[in-house]
Amino acid sequence: MSFPEKAYAEGEVKEAEKLVEKCYRRRLRVKGSPEFKQKVKKAIELVKTAGYYNFLRTYIGEIAEIDGFTQLRVSEAAIWANKYAVANPVDAASLFIQKANHMKDYLEGKPYYGGSAERRSVKKRTEFLEALKRKSRKKEIKEECERLLKEWSESVYL
Repeated sequence: MSFPEKAYAEGEVKEAEKLVEKCYRRRLRVKGSPEFKQKVKKAIELVKTAGYYNFLRTYIGEIAEIDGFTQLRVSEAAIWANKYAVANPVDAASLFIQKANHMKDYLEGKPYYGGSAERRSVKKRTEFLEALKRKSRKKEIKEECERLLKEWSESVYL
C-alpha cells in the first residue's frame, strides 16, 4: 500500500485521503545539495522533538531544493524550498508544518489557500512553535521559538 504518485485527479485525491484515514505514513524524501539536505535534516529533528513528525509524514512525501520561490506542490505532496527557507532550522521546521497543514486541507477538500486557509495554517505553525518551545531542552531553540512566536503574533493571520 502506498500513496499515489500524484494527488491531482479526483480519484488520486480520494485514494490518498483514504490512506490518511488509515493512519498511513509516507517515507519522507529530501532532494537537493548536501548542504540543503543537512539543513532540512536539522529542521526535521526539531519536528520530531515537537512531536509532529507523523503529522508531517502523513501529508508530505518530499522536500526538494529549488532555485525559485518556496511552495507546496499539492499534486505531488511535496514542498519545494529554496536555500533561504531552510537557513533557520526552527523557522524551516515550522514552515514544513504549515505546508503540511495546507496539504491536509487540500486532501480534505477545504480551501487550502487564501485568507481562512492562511489563518488555519498559521495557527498550526504557531501551535508547533509552542510545542517545540515546551519540549526542547536547548535554550537557543526556545529563544528562537519565542522570537518567531512574537513575529507571528503581529501577523494579520492570527
